Amino acid sequence: MESLVSETRTPIRIGDRSTSDVVVRIRTQEGRDDWFYCHSQVLIEKSKYFADRLSENWPTCQILDSRNCVEVYCQESEFDHHVSVLRLLYNVIDGFVDDMWHGVKNALGILQVAVNLGCPQIITACVDYLEAVPWEESEEEEILKIIPRLGTQVEPILARLLPVKQSAIMGIFFSTIRFATSSPPPIMNDLKSSAQEQLEYMLTEDDDAPLLAADDEIKSEVKDCVKRLFERFNNLLEALLCEMELFSDGGKMQSFQSLLSDLSWACQILCKLEIMRELVCNWTDASDKIVKVVKEASPTAELIETKLRVIEVAAKILEAIGYGTVILPSAKRLHMVKVWLPFVRVAKPLIDSVTTARDDAPTLKMDSELWQSLESTFVSVILALPSAEQAEILSEWLGNEHIQYPDLTEAFEVWCYRSKVSKRRLSFLAVNHDKINTY
Repeated sequence: MESLVSETRTPIRIGDRSTSDVVVRIRTQEGRDDWFYCHSQVLIEKSKYFADRLSENWPTCQILDSRNCVEVYCQESEFDHHVSVLRLLYNVIDGFVDDMWHGVKNALGILQVAVNLGCPQIITACVDYLEAVPWEESEEEEILKIIPRLGTQVEPILARLLPVKQSAIMGIFFSTIRFATSSPPPIMNDLKSSAQEQLEYMLTEDDDAPLLAADDEIKSEVKDCVKRLFERFNNLLEALLCEMELFSDGGKMQSFQSLLSDLSWACQILCKLEIMRELVCNWTDASDKIVKVVKEASPTAELIETKLRVIEVAAKILEAIGYGTVILPSAKRLHMVKVWLPFVRVAKPLIDSVTTARDDAPTLKMDSELWQSLESTFVSVILALPSAEQAEILSEWLGNEHIQYPDLTEAFEVWCYRSKVSKRRLSFLAVNHDKINTY
């Protein structure tokens, strides 16, 4: 049977009482009751629900003014969506009604009604629209609540939210870690910072498991990338040691700070993956050069920030040593204390003077817990050294003008206690020595 639309030169329209042969009443429990003059041919052709209601087998079909009457009950919140579906039955042509959705939320409401009324053309048009347009966060949450219960026909909407293959995740991770540890032009710094943030997020376990497991392939790639990053840092150190006047150049200073920031970030990634050792060893070996470069640099406004960036990395390296994440011989641990303790206690007052300066002074972004954490780390590293070396460090600290920071009182108290009770606590060693000597 040809459609009524094709039988008339003028397209039929909803609400055209002169050609209507069916009334659709949309009603709510709150008493809302609107009548719409429709055409059975359109309703039957485009909606399974109306096709069933207008069939000869439907027992409750009523006659009103020589017209069939179909009542549709809905919630008040769904009323406007039902009206929209009725209108769309007259307008959807091959799924193209791009200008009629009025946003994601409205399209979702229409889609639910279209599914309930069995309107395949409207469903297709809705799915195409929702699959293509951007969503706000609240809309995305609403979609996740609604779409899964509407059946397979609407699943294409969720395509952008579906889990991807592990190989795709690995590909993204490798590309991101390479970019995040590179040295692009300064104009790309924001992009690199974003890449670093997302890498951290991928590896963090929060309400959800990490995006990818830290297997050997991941660890190997991260170690290679950080190794290349440190090589660039070390090459710059060597250049600055050879020609110290170059450090007054703003470009060199900016490059130095950028590499320090990258190394500070890399420490966090390496800690998550439990592969800090190589960076700790490299930084330990380079510590003398790092301190020398910063100490001998031309004094500039940026130098204070450079010192802070150096201390941020040193703090993370010392923390890995102090709490046993990376095991180093006592000679190297002692060396780290002797290099970084004098540097930190001299740098802190200078950095504090800037961070607490007047409003128009340049401000430094620093972790408020940095100094406290670093102080605790020094105590931990010192207390793990042989007692004679502890005594040497503590003697120097007690006679230093910067005795207030780092405050090594805890280390001093523990050393005093250990030293006083050592003969009694370790008397068995002397006994054993005597026994050995008798043989």
